[in-house]
Order: sequence, then C-alpha cells, then structure tokens
Amino acid sequence: MKTALVFPGQASQQVGMGKDLYQNYDIAKKMFKIAEDILKFDLAQICFEGPISKLTQTKITQPALYVVSSIITYILKEQSIKFDAVAGHSLGEYSALYSIDVFSFEDGLKLVKERSESMQYAGEQNPGTMAAIIKLDRDKILEACENASQFGLVKIANINSPNQIVISGEKDAVQSAMKYAKDLGAKIVVELEVSGAFHSPLMKYATKVLTETINTVSFKKPKIPIYGNVDAQSCNSIPKLKENLIKQIENPVLWLDTINNMRNDGIERFIEVGPGKVLRGLIKRIDPGSTLEGVSNISDIERITNE
Repeated sequence: MKTALVFPGQASQQVGMGKDLYQNYDIAKKMFKIAEDILKFDLAQICFEGPISKLTQTKITQPALYVVSSIITYILKEQSIKFDAVAGHSLGEYSALYSIDVFSFEDGLKLVKERSESMQYAGEQNPGTMAAIIKLDRDKILEACENASQFGLVKIANINSPNQIVISGEKDAVQSAMKYAKDLGAKIVVELEVSGAFHSPLMKYATKVLTETINTVSFKKPKIPIYGNVDAQSCNSIPKLKENLIKQIENPVLWLDTINNMRNDGIERFIEVGPGKVLRGLIKRIDPGSTLEGVSNISDIERITNE
C-alpha cells in the first residue's frame, strides 16, 4: 500500500505537544535545545505548559508545529518507516520538506522563524481576518468574494475539502462575504480566531522577507515526491520548491486538489505527523476510502512501528 506522510499547519497546536517525546527520547531534547538556540526563547516550556494564548501566537505556533512534527519524523525514519510521498498544509510544507531531507532541521527552522515572525508582523500592520464556509460550491464562494470586494480585499485562502473553503482578507470585506455566502446557500459560515489574513495579499511583507532569506538556505533535490500547496503538483526541482514556498504565503492552499492528485498517483494510506486530527478529518471528507492514521505521541509511534 503506497503511503504518504502529511504534516499539519496552524490550528493543530495543543498545550502538552511533544512533552512525552522530550521525556523519552534524547533526540527530542536535542532538537528542542537547537530550537531554543535559534529562536532565542524556550519553545519546550511553551509547548509543554502553555498557556494556549501564547502557543497560538503565530511566531510561536509555527516553530512549535515544525519542531514537534520534525522530531516525530526523525524517530519514524530511525524506525525505518517507509513512505512514498509527502505533503504539508501551509506551515506543514516545511515539515514535509525536512522529512525528505530537502534541507536540514536547523535550516528549515531558520526559514520557519523568518516566516512566522514576518507573518505576525504583517498581521499587526495590515489587520485582517479569515472565515470558514461550509457546504457551498467554489464558484459561489468566488461570487461572494467578488460581491464583497467593494468593502475591501477578500480572497479564497484554503480549499480544504469539497465542503470546506476558507476565505481571507480585510475584516469588513470578509464579514460581508460571509453574509453573501450565507445568502447563496452556505450551511455554516464562521469567522476564525486568527492573528492575520493568511494566504492573502495582506501578507505581502512576509513574502518580501522570505524571498530575501530563502536563498541563504541550502536545498537538496528531493528523492521522494512532495506535493506543493500552490499548485497541488509533485515537484523535484529546487528552484520550484523555493518558488512554491514564497508563493504559498499570499496564495491559496489547494489541499483538496493535493489529496486528489496524490490518490490519483496511487497513494492509499495517509499518516498525519504531528498534533491534532485536522488533516485526517479533511482527507476523510475528500476520499472516505483512504486509510488514515496519526502519529503525535509515543504510543502512536509504537503502534506504527509494530504494524
């Protein structure tokens, strides 16, 4: 059975994540110490103790998820777990690239640090919001955004599943689009608790920062397919991998298309590497026939390695 590792992004963070790994694996202690040296704060303490209000700050959430997912990946690879492809949702794309040795753990974390800090800054300088729209066709959501554009910028940010699309932009425009979407037949429309309008042009500052930083990091050509957020296609070109990461900041995450393409390429089993069950929930809605598993703690690692 062809297997893919998939890596979560923001909204999967949980207080306590990585704690049992830290207590039982020397590599987890080592990687958290590297993270502390690079980030200049004690990431382990925030991951393990919270508070959740601090853990959900973009400049902390993104490194936290990257580090925990990377620790699990390292352990799985040490246990000779085999996989045939990878993908990551938004921030998770960095964890996916690390998992297939495109860059080192340290270099990936340096990029995540720049990305997370610049995205938080962009959110503070250009305030915005996001909203999830449930059970409304993509074309009608585009129509709702077009109708609301008179009130400001609003775009599709995430196409997560056949029935879940997220929009992003300036607050008045997003809230207006929410009303239009409801009028057009959306079953549920809910504004999200986020610190910025991610995957929209309001993140332009972060694009600039990452563009300046990314060529300071050494990339290696992947030996395993990685499917990018911006086009949902597998890629093995270093320039294209870098371009995908830069474009990803202001453009939609095409998760629905990504999973469909992976399935078409023969992937039948998806293992979510990191805290939470967000991606498994989305994949189940995209393709109920897929085999879905998750690895977020020691018991999960033991189960996977003993299969």
